[in-house]
Amino acid sequence: MSKFANFGRNTPPAIFTVILGLFGLTLAWRAGAQTSVVPVEVSQMLLGAVVALFATAVVPYGVKALRRPASVIEDMRILPGRGGLAALAVCFSALASGLVPMAPESATRVMYFALAFHALLALLIIYVLASGPAEQRRVTPLWHLSFVGFIVAAVSGTALGYFQLAQTIFWATIIAALLIWGASAAQLLKVTPPPPLRPMLAIHLAPASLFGIVALGFPADQFPMMPLMANVAAWVAALILLALLIKLPRIMEAGFTPLWGAFTFPMTACATLFLTLATQTGGLLPKIVGVALLVGATFFVPWVAMKVIQMWMKGTLATKTNASKA
Repeated sequence: MSKFANFGRNTPPAIFTVILGLFGLTLAWRAGAQTSVVPVEVSQMLLGAVVALFATAVVPYGVKALRRPASVIEDMRILPGRGGLAALAVCFSALASGLVPMAPESATRVMYFALAFHALLALLIIYVLASGPAEQRRVTPLWHLSFVGFIVAAVSGTALGYFQLAQTIFWATIIAALLIWGASAAQLLKVTPPPPLRPMLAIHLAPASLFGIVALGFPADQFPMMPLMANVAAWVAALILLALLIKLPRIMEAGFTPLWGAFTFPMTACATLFLTLATQTGGLLPKIVGVALLVGATFFVPWVAMKVIQMWMKGTLATKTNASKA
């Protein structure tokens, strides 16, 4: 009974960042299957394993939130916790995308739940930012997860035929991403982030990649502007990826921390973009870039996830990320 009484009390939301990266890896493998690079069964098996892991994390965190709802707000006041909770919301959208080929009705329900849940968390994050100290309101790449992450729901939206919904999300999140990119660029010109926080810079890659993926999901005959938007997004993603690769030694200067989870989803999203682009255009260069990223992500993302999960199992992840306790 004593063990059950402690169940979920100290579950760190930072675990959802690497789980989101693993969801992204399943979608990247599915995109790889569409280019005949890998068998589609691999992505389906991966999805099943990631869903099981996701449930293993969601249930104890849900117990923690029900036991003491204020713990959620406390987690949001800490940078890793705020990012982890935003990643939790995006995980549901990624799950919906994974379910589309196998269970479209379930995917639809999960997609709408994800949008509602993400909207609720975004409102709570706005409250936390507004009620906290001024330095907490400093724009960080994690803002993409909180306020642009809705775009992941548009991936399943286009696949399910909800084009108007997906279009609304697409244009709204582009505006949010442009504002965050602009504010972040202005800050980078003045101040370089401290080494432990630099891995978060990789998150800037995710919105561009996802905008391209979503744009490619629209039928070109009904939405003639979307192919152009997909190409623009691919070029932006390529430039951000190149900048990250050039600065990678400095970005990773502090060594491994749980914040390395910030590398995982952007890497898989970028792989998915270029593999999808290769499928639709038959281009060799997008296929080469996509395959290279998929190969890299297949080794890197599970490695990072395993190390963070080990921290979670040992109880050190909660300590390192200052997670609240119920």
